[in-house]
Parts: sequence; structure tokens; C-alpha cells
Amino acid sequence: MDLETVPADRFGRSLAGIGVNLLSRDVRGLAGFLVDVFGMRAHRLSDDFAILRHGDVLMQLHSDAAFARHPLPGLIPENPPRGGGVQIYLFGIDPDAAIARAATAGHVVLEAASDKPHGLREGTILSPEGYAFSPAMPLT
Repeated sequence: MDLETVPADRFGRSLAGIGVNLLSRDVRGLAGFLVDVFGMRAHRLSDDFAILRHGDVLMQLHSDAAFARHPLPGLIPENPPRGGGVQIYLFGIDPDAAIARAATAGHVVLEAASDKPHGLREGTILSPEGYAFSPAMPLT
């Protein structure tokens, strides 16, 4: 499936398993953060929507305006961070390298990379809107 041209209804019907959709004030900015820091690939990037790919996993970003008729925006706090309490793991991404890129770009590194007792080396970086992304690699 070509993610740049697939019709929305066909794309929607193709989704399976667990999906992640983040609402954003700035879809292009959040997509840029995910591409620059974690090396994700962005597709269909617009002011209102983007599809992000990490390996075989897809994530969607929607603008607040695109969700105007959905009840979810009414639950978004007026004061940041919006993503409080949500941690999104990005397995297979070197946490040391991602954290170095994030720090260089001025993003908030919430947790430096460290070896965890559950067998992963991971760290946590906040997106500009407060979503917590944790790149992680298995310990060798």
C-alpha cells in the first residue's frame, strides 16, 4: 500500500492490532520531532494529518481541528503537557543516539539512557507537546 496515495477509507480498513493516534496543535512540528529524533518516516504530512512509520508500526497524528467533532479534544488540558501519563516505547532505536539528537535540538530529556532491570537500555524524551517517547534497545 502506498501511504502517500491510499484513500482514507482503504487505509482505515487496513489497520489492525493496536493503533496510536496523537492529537496535536502542530502536526508538522510533532512529525518533524519524530523524524529528526527517532528517524521515523512521515507520510501524507499536512497541517491536519500525518502517518508516521517505525518499522512495521504506523502511528497517526491528527490536528485538533481534524478532531473537532470528536469528544476527545474536550478532555485535553488547557495547560501543557498534553501527553502526561502516556509513555510510547520505540523499540529498536538506540536511546543514547536519540537522546543526543534530542539534547542537541533543545528538546527535554526526561530520563537519560540507562540499563533497566527488565532487560532494556532506554531513556525518555518529551515531545514539544509533552508526549513521552522512550527509545529502547535490548541489553546484550
